[in-house]
Amino acid sequence: MENSYAIDLHDERLNERYHKMVKGHIHHTPNTATGSTVPFSVKDPHAVTQATWRFFANDHVTPQALVEPLRNFARQQCAGTKYTLAVLDWSTLGYRKHTAKKDAVQMTHEYDVGYDLMAQLPVSAQSGNPIALIQAHMKTANGFLSTAETALSADENHLAQVLPMMRDAAAMELPTTLVHVIDREADSVFHLREWNAEGYLFLIRGKSDRWVRWRGKEVQYDEIESRLESEDAFQETREVTIKGKPGVQHIAAAEIVLDRPATRNVDGRVVQIPGDALELRLVIAKVIDPVSGNVLSTWYLLTNVPHDISAEQIALWYYFRWDIESFFKLLKSGSQQLKHWQQESGEAMLKRLLVASMACAVVWSLQHDESEESVEFQKVLVRFSGKRLKRGHSPTAGSLLTGYFVVLQMLDYLDEIDYDIDELKRLKTTSDKFLPGG
Repeated sequence: MENSYAIDLHDERLNERYHKMVKGHIHHTPNTATGSTVPFSVKDPHAVTQATWRFFANDHVTPQALVEPLRNFARQQCAGTKYTLAVLDWSTLGYRKHTAKKDAVQMTHEYDVGYDLMAQLPVSAQSGNPIALIQAHMKTANGFLSTAETALSADENHLAQVLPMMRDAAAMELPTTLVHVIDREADSVFHLREWNAEGYLFLIRGKSDRWVRWRGKEVQYDEIESRLESEDAFQETREVTIKGKPGVQHIAAAEIVLDRPATRNVDGRVVQIPGDALELRLVIAKVIDPVSGNVLSTWYLLTNVPHDISAEQIALWYYFRWDIESFFKLLKSGSQQLKHWQQESGEAMLKRLLVASMACAVVWSLQHDESEESVEFQKVLVRFSGKRLKRGHSPTAGSLLTGYFVVLQMLDYLDEIDYDIDELKRLKTTSDKFLPGG
């Protein structure tokens, strides 16, 4: 972690401030907080506010500079792995009541005001562990802000953002092969052909009403599912939990062809765009209630991933897509309380989001390190957090962030008093004096 944490902002004071800000985000922040927490070593909280404002306003502190430590960390974590999942998703950052944010944009309706964030999060294809944010686009009233050198044009819709992000990810030269994982929004014949033609691997969830060619006939997915069911093609793979209920996953696969023209909206008109036939693998993943036999969930997954990856693994990879939803939750309410941030521009918001993302990467790295040293450290952090875990459950990112902050504050204090045992004893005596029964 030591090397990946480095950043070059052309100024030693800026580099030092970056590290302090990351530490300030290693904390489970209360939902009333408007800024990062104040380190013990800082005696004037107002000074932290001013330093933070100057940091985000500095021209040398760009999104491109702030994302580089995250990318370096991802390079280290991906080394030696054949595939890594590059999960793409969008999230609305709502700030309707934050009138100081003058570049907030109205999205779907008059109450949907804020910023539209698109993020790319690498996830381990082996374990499903999230790694670190490596790209972000943020739509504002003034256009797009981005970690890319060239921002998108203002009129780019969601799917038009994907190919530039795929290209930028390829240019990072991560030591692995990326599989881009996207939800149902990505089920667009035009874009699937576009991504496939440029050689990018993808895994998306298909829409149930899609028409495809299978065994020489035009059919929809449910007909393929019924036929495979009648042929006993579904294999029971693993026990899962869905919405708190136990279930058993069943998997089947089929080779399909997308050969219909794509439809596009051009100048307000729907036009058809012919294209090459696209051969894909359809993986159907169903979750069955083991008691009633009812179907609890069905996924129709489309992929051009090579056949050395089994259909069962494809379904598991798509399940790992949930990590990016957990990342958004960690930013919004699970830890960082992003919806309460008071920065007054999308640019400052994006910069702070990248700093907070480094804090997330730190705690994920700890959370998924199975070494004896790490396991013991996590136990200590949970105790310091004051939280209690359910028996048999692993520590959550939120509990580790809370405990980590306490440890960092404690170490700052011990450094300040030069580990003076007498001072610690005096502190304990004073503390005991004011406690009930003291």
